Amino acid sequence: MTNAPDLCLALETLAETGLPVADQAIFPGAAMDCLADIGVMRASLPTAFGGLGLGTEPGRGIKTFLMLHSLGRISLPLGRLVEAHVNALRIIARYGNPGQMAAAADGVQSGGVFGLWVTDPPGVAGLTMQQDSASLRLTGGKMFCSGAGHIGWAVVTAFDPACQDQRLLLLRLDGSERISPLPAGLAGMKAAVTGQVDFSGRILPVETMIGQPGDYLREPDFSAGAWRSSAVALGGLFRLTALLRDQLKARGRADDPHQRARFGQVLMAHETGRLWLHRAAVMAENLEAHPDEIVATVGLARLAVERACLDGIELVHRSLGLSAFLSDNPVERLTRDLQTYLRQPAADEVLHNAAGYFLSHALPAAGDRPC
Repeated sequence: MTNAPDLCLALETLAETGLPVADQAIFPGAAMDCLADIGVMRASLPTAFGGLGLGTEPGRGIKTFLMLHSLGRISLPLGRLVEAHVNALRIIARYGNPGQMAAAADGVQSGGVFGLWVTDPPGVAGLTMQQDSASLRLTGGKMFCSGAGHIGWAVVTAFDPACQDQRLLLLRLDGSERISPLPAGLAGMKAAVTGQVDFSGRILPVETMIGQPGDYLREPDFSAGAWRSSAVALGGLFRLTALLRDQLKARGRADDPHQRARFGQVLMAHETGRLWLHRAAVMAENLEAHPDEIVATVGLARLAVERACLDGIELVHRSLGLSAFLSDNPVERLTRDLQTYLRQPAADEVLHNAAGYFLSHALPAAGDRPC
């Protein structure tokens, strides 16, 4: 297994040289194979199963951040696919039994990619399960399924009427699922191939169930995992910063005082997000602080990164003008992908709850004071 420094070096090289990913709803199989070859897909397996424990074992928050940030620099759709893979393996490692973790590890070692599909279509019941003594029957499906039709495994949530709660299921995707595009295509992140999946009629062994009812929404893991998608997004902002620098130089505008001021603001925005995410990553992965503090800190970090990215996009557009919207300028696609990826749910609620926590507890930086 590649060690963490080697993996980071390989990703840094790819970030500098580039990895072709089409701006179309075509699964980036060759690029994903390249990531697998350097050890990215195995990196999140627990060390006992041949991985590096990135995202699945404590004490690896910064290393996990570096991997995800590098992936965001390479390609946001690739980063999205890998982030979901990490999240799915974390759920299996945290709530699954040894047999399920072993099966997942075998799948990864054989080249499998895991998805995490938890969004029910609006206006319908969503994915439900009916259980008898030996099997489960699924009805309904999921939407916003990244990698739909192209990945081999998925962790999904299904409503269990027997306990009136959501259950986690580990599915080996066998081609019996009905895959369809979203009702309307997304403006960005096309290469993540996000679609709808109908599992109706699928019969599964009861061993498919992971953990206990309600595990998916259990805190702090449910909310604290948001830092990982933010790390990918921040990698996208880093690449956007580099593109701005290169294009200002190419146009002979690098000495303009207004352009320098905007470039400096983008640099500050990225660094602000990085500092927030370092704190969030350590807290979320170590799980040593109070769960409410972890959730509040990660929530603020997520929103700080969102603000940094949106500010960065606006500053880049002001600096480059109409050329930033030309279809052959990589800035155009990157900003479109980043704006799409940033649309995570319940931002106002996250801010409300996080602010409420710190109104009655020590401020986030209090632990940094020497006395």
